[in-house]
Amino acid sequence: MSSKNPRERQMLESIYSMIAVVFILVTCVDLCDAATVVDVYRLIQYDISGVPFGSRFATLNHHAGSLHFAPGVDLSRTVLVIPVRELNITFVKEYISQRKPLGGLLFLLPQMFNFGNREAATEGKYQIREKELMKTVLAELERLLIHANIPYPVYFAFEDDDIDAVLADVKRSDVSGQPATATTGGYKLVVSAPEPKKIASPSITNIQGWLPGLKADGDPNQLPTIAIVASYDTFGTAPALSVGSDSNGSGVVALLELARLFSLLYSNPKTRGRYNLLFGLTSGGPYNYNGTHKWLRSFDQRQRESIDYAICLNSIGSWDNELWIHVSKPPENAFIKQIFEGFSTVAEELGFKVGLKHKKINISNPRVAWEHEQFSKLRVTAATLSELSAAPELLENTGGLSDSRHFINETAIVRSIKLVAESIARHVYGRQGKNIQIFADNTSLAVNAPYIRSWLDLLSKTPRVAPFLSKNDPFVTALKKELEDHTREVNAHHEVLDEMFTLYDSTKAKLNIYQVASVTFDLLLLLVLGSYLIILFTFLVITTRGLDDLISLFRRPPSRKVKTA
Repeated sequence: MSSKNPRERQMLESIYSMIAVVFILVTCVDLCDAATVVDVYRLIQYDISGVPFGSRFATLNHHAGSLHFAPGVDLSRTVLVIPVRELNITFVKEYISQRKPLGGLLFLLPQMFNFGNREAATEGKYQIREKELMKTVLAELERLLIHANIPYPVYFAFEDDDIDAVLADVKRSDVSGQPATATTGGYKLVVSAPEPKKIASPSITNIQGWLPGLKADGDPNQLPTIAIVASYDTFGTAPALSVGSDSNGSGVVALLELARLFSLLYSNPKTRGRYNLLFGLTSGGPYNYNGTHKWLRSFDQRQRESIDYAICLNSIGSWDNELWIHVSKPPENAFIKQIFEGFSTVAEELGFKVGLKHKKINISNPRVAWEHEQFSKLRVTAATLSELSAAPELLENTGGLSDSRHFINETAIVRSIKLVAESIARHVYGRQGKNIQIFADNTSLAVNAPYIRSWLDLLSKTPRVAPFLSKNDPFVTALKKELEDHTREVNAHHEVLDEMFTLYDSTKAKLNIYQVASVTFDLLLLLVLGSYLIILFTFLVITTRGLDDLISLFRRPPSRKVKTA
């Protein structure tokens, strides 16, 4: 008996171990075949005066589906995977506006919109017409998503071979009438993300630098000032992808190059003008230029009154033959007429046109369409130079997904810089109306194309949604250092974004795509494993204890009678 117990125990331990392993395997059948892992970028979540917009959830755990689903199918537990190049905007509008149930949306972006993959658009893979068409479609999609309240997760990812293969399988299943479900199998999309939280007291940082003008000896009067201003932050459908190469990366690049050019002139007392030049890089641009508003109010009245005029640079990197000067004061105003005539004369010499657009401002309306309107509200003469002929709507044209490096025209930026530089220089040195070139090509004062390109490259791969930038963010530090290299008295002013706007975190995550088997397959596997265990158990009992012992396991034990006294 004692020699048999160890053998029995060993046999039973082996059986128990195998049973445990089998149960673990069965439990993990749905989770052990990961197809791929990709980076995904969540649709922005924000509130305006407490009204919710954007995607309100981040966690995702549903089967993948395509646009080839059968009519009437339940999509409440399905994530639709939609390539932008196949986008049916009418379908998306219908589902969002009618709040039809969906498990989630995953939009696949072409690689040309990936700021980490510049080669995608330079290999000749995309035709100009195709690029412009996709840009237009994506811009329409962004307008729809930004202004909607969506009660399920919405993510963006970039096309690649792995995710394309998954989508191809999903399409085949949907076309065959067997969409992915718990009973049929397919692919499961899983994003494990914490619940999005409000960003508390988001900061915005304004950076300014001066080039002091030359003051005559004994002159007690303060020199007049010309301000060159550009907003550097962005707002887009996916904050982690909002780089804004044109809006307003082009304006930032132009301001930095203008600071570099005029620093060369102002470094020599013989060529220093009798105007102070103020360079301002402002934040909070998408939010009614909230940073500009607070920056101007940080000036004392004397400083504001010394500003002769301000020129704001906005979206000047994607135009052909015409730019626009937007103003709030009537075109008949003497100062506006002087500014416009100076710019239009230089533009004509450079071979393009500058138009004038007048838009009155409503002091009681909190909506600020152009940056110069913040100056105008304080009775400072100002204008905005832009390729846009009309003011964009709130939170539009502020650096969305379609605003990438591949759509920037570097030549357009160079021409814009020449226009502003020559116009300001002629004003500073009293050369209005004279056909002279101060910043002529092939001279020491020529516009530096490599400098422009390097900064444009940096801006085009740096998401800059203000509430996600800290006070000591490396990009903000880089801007401040660059101004310090060319101007004096550089200061960074930190403010808190207007409470009207609330943004939420959780902007980027990892998407796990699992290939899952159907429940039928799981049951069949369980049946096979169970049969195997029964056969194995029977074999082990017979070989170690004999057939009689095996039969006795299934016999009913005899009842014991209790003797009574």
